[in-house]
Amino acid sequence: QVQLVESGGGLVQAGGSLRLSCAASGSILRVNAMGWYRQAPGNERELVATITTAGSTTYADSVKGRFTISRDNAKNTVYLQMNNLRPEDTAVYYCNADVVRRASWYRNQNYWGQGTQVTVSS
Repeated sequence: QVQLVESGGGLVQAGGSLRLSCAASGSILRVNAMGWYRQAPGNERELVATITTAGSTTYADSVKGRFTISRDNAKNTVYLQMNNLRPEDTAVYYCNADVVRRASWYRNQNYWGQGTQVTVSS
């Protein structure tokens, strides 16, 4: 099985920074695209940022210029550097990854982490 474990969430003041990490583990042949999503109370889960194995990135308009996604392919880990945080960034942040498992080399499977809480106080 594949597991995604997030870390780095917490409580910060507006204007502060946090760095989230997500490590994929298990019987993995390849980790393809990875990304971060977030869900605030009463809202649907939304995409924050994605990154391919080659390092190509996309961002939600609301975080462009403030957040940076990166990855370490050797560690199967994706990061989200969040700067100039705003109260509206408060949400549970979820890691997501497309993974090819060794036991199922012929197809991609999508996995989610458990989520990590980010709270930004005003």
